[in-house]
Amino acid sequence: MILVADRIITGDGKTILENGAVCVLDGKIAAVGDAAGLRDKHPRMSVREYPGATIMPGLIDMHVHIGFWRSQSDARSFNDFKIAYLAADYVKKAFAKGVTTIRDVSSPKNLCASINYAAGKGYIEAPRIISTDAAICFTGGHAWAGGSIEADGPWAVRAAIRDNIKRGAQWVKIMASHRTDTPEFTREELEAAVDEAHRVGKKVAVHAGTQPSIQMCIDAGFDTIEHGTHMTIEQARQMAEKGLVWCPTIAAYTRTYEFILENMNKQDIDSTGSSFVADHDYFRDAATAYKDNFKKLYETGVKIVAGTDIIYNNSPATPIAWEMKYMAEYGMPPLEVIMAATKSGAETLSIGDITGEIAVGKQADIVVVAGNPLVDIGVMEHVTETYLAGKPVYQNSERNG
Repeated sequence: MILVADRIITGDGKTILENGAVCVLDGKIAAVGDAAGLRDKHPRMSVREYPGATIMPGLIDMHVHIGFWRSQSDARSFNDFKIAYLAADYVKKAFAKGVTTIRDVSSPKNLCASINYAAGKGYIEAPRIISTDAAICFTGGHAWAGGSIEADGPWAVRAAIRDNIKRGAQWVKIMASHRTDTPEFTREELEAAVDEAHRVGKKVAVHAGTQPSIQMCIDAGFDTIEHGTHMTIEQARQMAEKGLVWCPTIAAYTRTYEFILENMNKQDIDSTGSSFVADHDYFRDAATAYKDNFKKLYETGVKIVAGTDIIYNNSPATPIAWEMKYMAEYGMPPLEVIMAATKSGAETLSIGDITGEIAVGKQADIVVVAGNPLVDIGVMEHVTETYLAGKPVYQNSERNG
């Protein structure tokens, strides 16, 4: 199969192929180049043309909670079975956003491994899921009521990490702060978490949005800092020097603040929404911090990946186009925004040899969008078709006639 479009953006942050084509064979990218040349070289291959469109790698959402059920209107009725059905629906909808890989950074125990199993058996269709299993917090800490594992002291943290890995976790997730300036783990606990994860060959992500938690997590050497909402320029430089990765989740805080403004005076919102409204000043300050500081932080050279973390009621699954739009609006060049949502995510997940670029030998995880995101990043909302390992998993029937 040959896919042809007005342009191909390879995902490396610099390469654009005008009037390009991708040759897909046995689920992998066999060739990339000029459309006419590939047609001539493979005259018997079927051709799919996307006039006016752009081909790029499948998108990678680096901050997702596929099993977050607490904001559902009937949350009190949920059990493990309903959570699994919710998650299965969630991951399938990700394809409509062009997302082919998800890093889940805390869902109920065993859920992501079970969803991966179901997808492997062909029971459901789902993107590739890289999971931390349940996050780890201190007793009564951030997300304790949402299924995070409570652990106090360095050895309890190590034991929780080991238990998650026993259940199939590919990453580790630590909750180091919430919406105040009080750190939720001690320096010794944070260092133990990083040491234990790295000792057994796992990378570790940390929720750290406030000070001094951000600095504590940089010093401890977490592989990814999630949110980093009130990060300083000097801290971003430290991250760049240490090779740590920033997953800002701008959309989560900015859209949540908009949600708060829309629902502030309503009485019938869920407990998650109510907690957002109660902390409206924090979300206002967070949205402002991203708007004012993102460009300065990006200019330090810190590696940035794209994650969404949208969990309020009726929110869309993996709305990565929102995050990409904010990144571009706040000062990141569109080519680099696309790299943040593709190649950089794959490199951070250590699956860059599998996916993340339109390149020969990579798995044919491909998204086609209607329009040119280099001119208008908003066209990332308009996914025409998504392929996972060369298989069509989403098609916008309106755009394909």
